[in-house]
Amino acid sequence: MGDPDAASPQLRSRLRVALRGAVQGVGFRPFVFRLATELGLTGCVNNSAQGVFIEVEGPRPELEKFLLRLEAEKPSRSFIHSLEGSWLAPLGHTSFAIRESQGGGSKSAIVLPDMATCPDCLSEILDPQNRRYFYPFTNCTNCGPRFSIIDSLPYDRANTSMKRFTMCPRCQEEYDDPRDRRFHAQPNACPVCGPRLELWSGAGIDGMQPELCVPSTGEGNRNVLETTAEAIRAGKIVAVKGLGGFHLLVAADDQETVVRLRELKHREEKPFAVMFQSLEFVKEVCQVSAFEKRLLLSPEAPIVLLRRHSAPSVARFSPAPSIAPNNPYLGVMLPYTPLHHLLLFLLGRPVVATSGNLSDEPLCIDEHEALERLHGIADFFLVHNRPIIRHVDDSVVRVIAGGEQVLRRARGYAPLPIPLPASEFEVRQVLAVGGHLKNAIALSVGPQVFISQHIGDLETDQANNAFERVVADFEKLYQAQPSVIAADAHPDYVSTKFARARSEQVRSHTDSCEEHGTSANSQREGPRLISVQHHVAHVLACMAENELKPPVLGISWDGTGYGLDGTVWGGEFFVVEENLCERVAHLRQFRLPGGDKAIKEPRRAALGLLHELFGEAVFSMDHLAAVRAFSKEDLASMRVMLARRLNAPLTSSAGRLFDVVASLTALRQKVAFEGQAAMELEFSIEGCETSEFYPVAWSNRAPAGESLTGTASSMSVLDWSGLVQGILSDLEQGVAISQISARFHNALVEMMLEVARELGKERVALSGGCFQNRYLTERAVRRLREEGFHPYWHQRVPPNDGGICLGQVLAALRG
Repeated sequence: MGDPDAASPQLRSRLRVALRGAVQGVGFRPFVFRLATELGLTGCVNNSAQGVFIEVEGPRPELEKFLLRLEAEKPSRSFIHSLEGSWLAPLGHTSFAIRESQGGGSKSAIVLPDMATCPDCLSEILDPQNRRYFYPFTNCTNCGPRFSIIDSLPYDRANTSMKRFTMCPRCQEEYDDPRDRRFHAQPNACPVCGPRLELWSGAGIDGMQPELCVPSTGEGNRNVLETTAEAIRAGKIVAVKGLGGFHLLVAADDQETVVRLRELKHREEKPFAVMFQSLEFVKEVCQVSAFEKRLLLSPEAPIVLLRRHSAPSVARFSPAPSIAPNNPYLGVMLPYTPLHHLLLFLLGRPVVATSGNLSDEPLCIDEHEALERLHGIADFFLVHNRPIIRHVDDSVVRVIAGGEQVLRRARGYAPLPIPLPASEFEVRQVLAVGGHLKNAIALSVGPQVFISQHIGDLETDQANNAFERVVADFEKLYQAQPSVIAADAHPDYVSTKFARARSEQVRSHTDSCEEHGTSANSQREGPRLISVQHHVAHVLACMAENELKPPVLGISWDGTGYGLDGTVWGGEFFVVEENLCERVAHLRQFRLPGGDKAIKEPRRAALGLLHELFGEAVFSMDHLAAVRAFSKEDLASMRVMLARRLNAPLTSSAGRLFDVVASLTALRQKVAFEGQAAMELEFSIEGCETSEFYPVAWSNRAPAGESLTGTASSMSVLDWSGLVQGILSDLEQGVAISQISARFHNALVEMMLEVARELGKERVALSGGCFQNRYLTERAVRRLREEGFHPYWHQRVPPNDGGICLGQVLAALRG
């Protein structure tokens, strides 16, 4: 590094360190200040848009200690992606200082997610002798809002929504004191100088003007919280402005109010999450493993799917039946802000905490917007005057195969990046716009891929507007000008149309400038559009998360994805080589009468598959539950569709195969939300342990001795006919549904093994919505390992469509 004093260790030297990673908003600069001061070093530290930069001067041995301790003792919530050190001649610093942040250059610093209330802050808000007693916006360098309040980099108070609140002398003293845990805590506040609560009544609101019910007093806001708790106890629905948006809260043991909330939100059966006051309370209702306990108590504080006690002991609380109908699991979270802690403390009982919106709409983040959109749903509005910069939903996590699997990536996780090996790719910025359902976007900046918070299904104008806001927000935050925009191959997805229009618009602007002899401001051609097949993106996302290099066998199973041959894919096998991703096998196809209607009616998928198997004879097989589920008129309509192949697309979908079995076993003929039939089929296995499986066979197979290829003539097809015949036989003999479901799941795993053996690829990536199924994933992992393969699956990035934006980025970078 060109150290001029390496031979003279007692002479002063200067060490310059550039740190990149999660090093802003976690107390890193105060940590550096304390460490340098302890070692008697001089110099300075500052934030920049790229990370943290440090200069320290002193004797060489002390500087070496500083460098070693920097990594070993860094704040617990920080992580370092890169550390670049240079030895230089000293400049003569006489003290150590935290300097003002620098805002120039490219934006590549990591914005930290919002973090749950730390134990120290929780202790303060419950201590009557503390000046922050019952103050619902208490935080420090170890906890509190980050991503939801930052407007631009670097992370300083002036660049957050806290800039409107001037710190009082006591808060400023904490902020300036390097020995205080609030040293440079950007959202620092107290009852004297910080945000305050108000309670508004929803009665008679016209959607525009609030009716003030209880104002805050500046003395801890306790009167507001007590009135709110009383309203919830009385069976009212309260819209609460939290960290990243509004929640709708009701008492979780109040069946009548839970049903009313469902009706008003237009949310028929999809489970609600429940917020408990404490872990001890949770354990009375649900089973909690050591790993699940860690997740509940973690700074991410996600919703964790926990199995309920089958025969609970006497408990203080019994969830209302309508919270999660026909579901042995409960989505559980603990309070993660002082506001939630205090409200639950006063209530002394759990609450349903569901997103403040109508179904398929984005989260409300502004109190006046909430008045308009939640008018007629909420009886009261608990609001505050700290602006939320961007909506951030609660994350949802499930423990699978001994580790966490993020099903919805938002608060606590977004926008942390997934690192890619920079040496492998051409360095360029890629914007990936994700899919249509469970949408999230991604932006690559250098070797890092920043993944947005969960946006949701792009089914409404509000959701589409939210999607466009998040795209603009990410580009502003990281000052990005993507050279490539990657989208799903489906031509009619909202996200794909946006990408196409964006690419054409910028190119059209550039062409117009050239035609008129002017120059485009960007001096570039605009982003080049790349289409990425849906299931390829799933596989590449799994590879990126697990840092897998080719060759890899990718198994991509979900409900629906646009196939490059014009059919509906969803039960696909790919081989990923260095410069090639090839579809090599798929599940046998069948038709879906009614097209998209079959997604909401498993009986349609079942009828289509049975027609593929039995032809016209299926319409007289009224002993089957799937056939009996239709009226004679509907059957006649289905008959025409299937015979003439009208509005009856072919599918190879594994997700639809789950629907078929749910229909055949009479578990579910129609669904109220995506994946409901597959979930109930998985739950039906409860208590059944068997390694038996239905027959697995090939209906078409690549010629013996030849490698599988993706061409039509040699595409290998796995046949489910023996599987379905076995299920029908078991149903005739009265075999328990738990046994049938277990054999079905086991057969699917054997299909995976058939392809893995045929191809002999050591590494196997499992991706797609079907791998949210705990039984399927854990058995696949176990069986693949038993056969000598190395399986990989998703952990921090969702296996569902919320993760495909990462795969789209990788596809674009790999070309």
